[in-house]
Amino acid sequence: MTPYNRRLNPYIARMVEDMQLRNLSPSTIDAYTYHVDKFCRFFGKSAEQLALEEIRQYQLYLVNEKKASWSSFNQAVCGLRFLYEVTLAKPWVVCHIPFGKRPKRLPNVLSDQEASHLLECVKHPKHRSVLLTCYAAGLRLTEATHLRVPDIDGHRAQIRITNGKGRKERIVPASPRLLQELREYWKLQQPRNYLFPGRTADVPLSGTSIQKACKLAVTKAGITKAATPHTLRHSYATGMLEAGVDLLTISKLLGHSSFVTTMIYLHVRRQHFDRSPSPIDWLPVRQCPQWAERSELTPPPDTSDTITPKATPSTPDSVAEENCHPTQPTQAPSTQAPPRRRTSGRRPPKRRRRGRE
Repeated sequence: MTPYNRRLNPYIARMVEDMQLRNLSPSTIDAYTYHVDKFCRFFGKSAEQLALEEIRQYQLYLVNEKKASWSSFNQAVCGLRFLYEVTLAKPWVVCHIPFGKRPKRLPNVLSDQEASHLLECVKHPKHRSVLLTCYAAGLRLTEATHLRVPDIDGHRAQIRITNGKGRKERIVPASPRLLQELREYWKLQQPRNYLFPGRTADVPLSGTSIQKACKLAVTKAGITKAATPHTLRHSYATGMLEAGVDLLTISKLLGHSSFVTTMIYLHVRRQHFDRSPSPIDWLPVRQCPQWAERSELTPPPDTSDTITPKATPSTPDSVAEENCHPTQPTQAPSTQAPPRRRTSGRRPPKRRRRGRE
């Protein structure tokens, strides 16, 4: 039984039917009905008895007291909008529901060494194959777990993704190394329907199991970044961009509706920082801290009265040590007055001494 079927609110039941008629995904139905159920339980009334003022109070509760994220806040707004606009046929209320401004964050990206260590720390063959597929083809976790055996085309070296976001299908290339890893996994598990089945062959593997395995592998690998299975997808896109693949091709491989979404990886690629030098690199050397200049102007101590020991014959080890740490003689600062600056190449005229009268 799906989670939204357990909610016995009559308005939620009708809302589920309206969403099923529009062919929305089960995850969207579950998210919308979850927030609508929380909204009705917060006031202890049915949805038809609640109006604009109650919606505003619930929004303030999410922001100030519950400290909900802006993604969860916007999901609640979308669920309430669908409830009042479609199920209850009251579009005038929805027009006054504001959306929260979602902060834009840059994704975490793993280096090649970090990704290799992470995959090495995953010992379970099924979990390792799922994470390797996410990293090698840039798949979402749900797309990887819902792959079927016929979706892997070994002759054309392609992977057909049928459970993409928004029910969009796409084809991505499969590297020879990934195909070899999947062949070895198939010989070991021999799946029939789903490539990565769950407890039964007709159910795909749960994404929670992969998330727990990835979290454990991150700890074993000693990675300090916040890494999830979706981080491997970010690392794939950034690596393709650094390898010279154009942005439009990467957008099609990732399944983005607009390449503007893919432009976020422009901010995390290494070439973006290598071509942006710091202005301190072209400052003169004299722009060092003042304590360094004062140490140069300090005269060395007078060692004329001290008795210098006789030089001992140098050994090969001492010669090597002297070569590694050469000493430069310090020069005493001159006491002569600095020369006068001349503004032209002519010599200044000599002053004549006047005789005493």
